[in-house]
Formats: sequence, structure tokens, C-alpha cells
Amino acid sequence: GKEMYTLLLVLIYVAFISLGLPDSLLGSGWPVMYSDLGVPISFMGIVSMIISGGTIISSLLSDRLTKKFGTRVVTVVSVFLTAIALLGFSFSNQFWMLIVFAIPYGFGAGAIDAALNNYIALHYTSRHMSWLHCFWGVGTIVSPFVMSYALTNSTWNVGYRIVGFIQIGIGLLLLITLPVWKINKQQVENGARSIGLLGALKIRGVPFLLTGFFAYCAAEATTMYWASTYLVEVKGITTDLAARFASLFYIGLTVGRFLGGFVMNKLGDRKMILFGTGILSCGIIALLIPTGESVVSLAGFILIGFGCAPIYPCIIHSTPYNFGAENSGVIIGIQMASAYVGSTFMPPLFGFLGNCIGFAILPVYLIIFVVLMIIMTEWTFRLTGRKKMAEETNE
Repeated sequence: GKEMYTLLLVLIYVAFISLGLPDSLLGSGWPVMYSDLGVPISFMGIVSMIISGGTIISSLLSDRLTKKFGTRVVTVVSVFLTAIALLGFSFSNQFWMLIVFAIPYGFGAGAIDAALNNYIALHYTSRHMSWLHCFWGVGTIVSPFVMSYALTNSTWNVGYRIVGFIQIGIGLLLLITLPVWKINKQQVENGARSIGLLGALKIRGVPFLLTGFFAYCAAEATTMYWASTYLVEVKGITTDLAARFASLFYIGLTVGRFLGGFVMNKLGDRKMILFGTGILSCGIIALLIPTGESVVSLAGFILIGFGCAPIYPCIIHSTPYNFGAENSGVIIGIQMASAYVGSTFMPPLFGFLGNCIGFAILPVYLIIFVVLMIIMTEWTFRLTGRKKMAEETNE
């Protein structure tokens, strides 16, 4: 009983590291890859768009797949798909090969992301949701080190190969331990009919939640991609220093998710989202302070990361509570899709605006999305809260 339960949790933690590993590889390897493959530097956008496209499609399909095959099968197959894609990248010597392997890369990521997040939201407390996303952060922090080791000692291909082998190892581990996943077998997964995408969108409050989640992911991804550029162009920090400080956001995010796990069960999802938004806003204000002190801007990015930490895990974790366990699979799938739309299309939009107006608008751009996010999520909690109260009085 108890040991199996703990073992399953450990396995899910490992699966979350595997989810983060591929996420930051492309960015860290690209400066060398593009010249090796003989393509313009801007072509990274093509690869990442295809990966995102695959991820969006498989997030939307994940509920149907999970209801049919169960979380464990979807997870294992997805890990192997990702591994094949990474190994494919490692053998690519022409750009078109990257495009071919970007498809399973995206499909694997989306299916596992939606399936695992829903599984955790149903079976575990928000504390674990926070710590799991902290482990995703560990994955994204580890792979640039793997890539820089590969670039120093051989080629970028080896970086992909190492991570591909790690991924195969994780896949085998999950495959061997398939029986362990049976302990949470509830009626939710088997035989439950999916309400479908349109059915989910008709549920009161769902469109608001999706908008809020989209806005959050837009702010998070824009900060991730543009922090260094902002520091260099607007605050006049040297490029190598800025590159080192770009990881401050990730560190704030990962540390925040670790520490947040300790208070989350006490405070609950709604309060944690408000709390995070408060810290996040302080970080944005720090960026707006017109000072020559680079420390203020750096503290700003750490605070933004720290404030972002609880928002993503808590929005996902509150989904079964807000909309019912039987509907959470579909809704989390659509949430993942809207997350990827936000993080795929909003940072390039900022880049375009930055070129036209100036990169100094970053804090304003972030504020717009943060305000949209908090209004929409609070509105969702109000709506579902009112519905719950009505149901309780009717009973």
C-alpha cells in the first residue's frame, strides 16, 4: 500500500524531470547548430513552432487518449516518442531532418504534459503539484549544462544524444514499473465518457480560466526569452553578465516552487495565486524603477520568477475542484494548449513591438498580461464558488 504509493510518486517526479529536459536544449544548442546546418539563425523559430504545433495538437487529444489507454500508457509512449525525437536530432546533419523529428518531439511533450498534470490534480495535493513543477525546472536547468559539456568536448549532436539516452532510461523505468500505476485506478479513467472539447468550453467559467492561463503563460515565456535582451538594451548590462542573469528568473521560479510547496496545502490554490501575483507585481515595479543600479533589475527578475512560481501549478490543481473530476482531463488538455499558444506566440509579438517601439516596454507588456490573468482567474473562482454554494443549498 504505502510503499507503492510513495514509489509511484517518485516515478512521477522522475517523469517530470524528463518533461523539462528537452525544453531548453534547442535554445542552448542553436548558436552552434545553425551554422553547422548552414541555415539562417532565425530558423530556430521554424523548429520551435513545429514543436509547439505538435504539442498543442497532442494536448487537445490527450484526454481522449488517456480515457482510452490510461495515464500510464500515454506517459510511457510519450517518453519514448520524445526519446526517438531527441536521438533523431542527434543524427541530423540537415535542417529538414530537424523538422521531421520536431513532430514527435512536440507530440510526446503535449500528451505527457496534459496526462500527468491531470493525474496529479486528481490524485495528489497542490503541494506535490508545486514540487513536481519544481522538478520540471530542474530538468530545464540540467540540459543547458549537458549541452555546454557536449559543445566543449565534442558536438551539439552529442548533447541531444545524452539527453535522448536519459529519456530512454526514464522510459524503461516507467515501463518496468507499469503495475505500480494501478493503485490510483479510479472510476474516473475507465469507461468515463469525455465531454469533448466543445462540451468543456460550454462549462461556466472555463473560457475565463483559459484566458487567464493563456495570459500567465504569455507573461512567463516573454520574461524567459527577453530578460537578457532587456537587461542589455535597456539597463546597459554587459552581454555575458546578462546571459548569466537570465537564469535568475528560472532560479526564482524553481526555488519559489520548492518553498511554495510547504505552505500551499495550508493556504489553498486561490490565495497562492493572489500571493504570487503580489510578488510578481513587485518584481515588475522593480524593473520600472529608473536607476543605474543593476542590482535592482536583477532583483526584479528574481522576484518575477518567485511570484510566478505558484501560479501555474495552482491554476492546474484547482481545475478538478472548480469543474469536477470527470471534466478535468479535457479542461487541463485545453489549458495546456492555451498555455502553449501563449508561450509560442506572445514572446515573438513582444520582439516585434520591442523592435518598433523599444525594449523598454517590457514591464508594461508584462503588466497587461498579469492584470488579465488575475482578473480572469479570480472571476473563475467566483463563478465556480457561487455554483458550488447554489448546489449545496439545493442539496
